[in-house]
Amino acid sequence: MILSMTGYGKASAEFGGKKITAEIKSLNSKALDLQTRIAPIYREKEMEIRNMISIELERGKVDFSLYIERDDVSAAAPINRPILKSYLEQMRSISEEFGIDEPEEQWFPTLLRLPDVLTKTEVAELTEEEWQVARGVVAESIAHLMDFRRQEGAALERKFTEKIDNIATLLAQIEPFETARVEKIRVRIIDGLNSIPEVQIDRNRLEQEMIYYIEKLDINEEKQRLANHLRYFRETMQNGHGQGKKLGFIAQEMGREINTTGSKSNIAEMQNIVVRMKDELEQIKEQVLNVM
Repeated sequence: MILSMTGYGKASAEFGGKKITAEIKSLNSKALDLQTRIAPIYREKEMEIRNMISIELERGKVDFSLYIERDDVSAAAPINRPILKSYLEQMRSISEEFGIDEPEEQWFPTLLRLPDVLTKTEVAELTEEEWQVARGVVAESIAHLMDFRRQEGAALERKFTEKIDNIATLLAQIEPFETARVEKIRVRIIDGLNSIPEVQIDRNRLEQEMIYYIEKLDINEEKQRLANHLRYFRETMQNGHGQGKKLGFIAQEMGREINTTGSKSNIAEMQNIVVRMKDELEQIKEQVLNVM
């Protein structure tokens, strides 16, 4: 089963009055292109997080975030009581010393705007217990993304199978026109020669030249190789993930055989079928870029 490179995963857990959330999304890329945004307390674990992601995801343009949301109680900045008390005592002392009336309103609006009265405390050190919770959140978000990739991969596989079936059907539709095409070529050449009465025709040489000309237009080898590529594409899809580049190469080879068939098809009916085959193949090429 193939995997898509497109995916999204998110997971959260509660610890110590805060919510730890990991969010990860990926798009197609030739290699692993990983961008991270990690809350300061977890930055010491960035290499471990990167390893967790790279082992599972392998390829893709990946955007990862690990952040914290605090509850209302822990998020509120505490009042530094000793500093507030010191400010209040100083202001009252200055008021008495210089004969300045104390404000009629309460002191709090003024005091709370003074430096360092409101302090924001942060956890200075990451505990092993918290990291295990955070690590589990990271692992869960990656697992959700992989589930998403599997679902998208299954959808791609169905789409590819449909397009491969369509190309195989169109390939079979070419055969009835081949026999008629050879006869048309033979008749056209003979009629052309007969229209020139002064030309002396060597029948043996004519037959040799016609055989050579018709062989040059023969598409049996292209048909056989295209059929082999179609079969190989199906087999490769069943070989597990990590087949995206190989599927792309096979699609290129399919395109080569279809183009050669088109260049040798000198009747409108065959050329129309080739155009339809190219359309089906282009849809495969567009989507194969999303395959792991």
